[in-house]
Amino acid sequence: MVMEGGCACGEVRYRVDADPIFVNNCHCSLCQRQSGAASAVNAFVEVDHLHLLSGDLSEHVVPTGSGKTQVIVRCANCGTAVWSFYPRLGRAGAAIRVGTLDDRSAIRPDAAIFVADRSDWTALPADVPVFEASYKPADVLPPDRLARLMALAARAEPLA
Repeated sequence: MVMEGGCACGEVRYRVDADPIFVNNCHCSLCQRQSGAASAVNAFVEVDHLHLLSGDLSEHVVPTGSGKTQVIVRCANCGTAVWSFYPRLGRAGAAIRVGTLDDRSAIRPDAAIFVADRSDWTALPADVPVFEASYKPADVLPPDRLARLMALAARAEPLA
């Protein structure tokens, strides 16, 4: 799968040339606050498959629910969050904000997580596994994607 996306002002454009390893629809209160939305949908992919085509980026360090930090990568011009780097995968894996993809309908979440924090009016798809908090990837991912995740985690370095 090849996907392209970009920011709200059009200066940042990127391409992803692999299927996501996994896709989370996170309803935690931090994702709500950091995205300004009811949840954040992130498609995780090896950074080797993510290519910046145009634009300048800025990085912003914010807390995660684990007490560690993530790096949100934004368009330097308009501030749209286009992807993040999370502690578990470091800069080896990027969490692409699905809302920035040109064809957002091509991606479906593998799991809805931290639904205990979701707003009462937020509907959950019937065919997506739901977790009050987090989950074990081995419980959700098929073997080929789990192997990619394990390889990615093995080469991750801590975020600076």
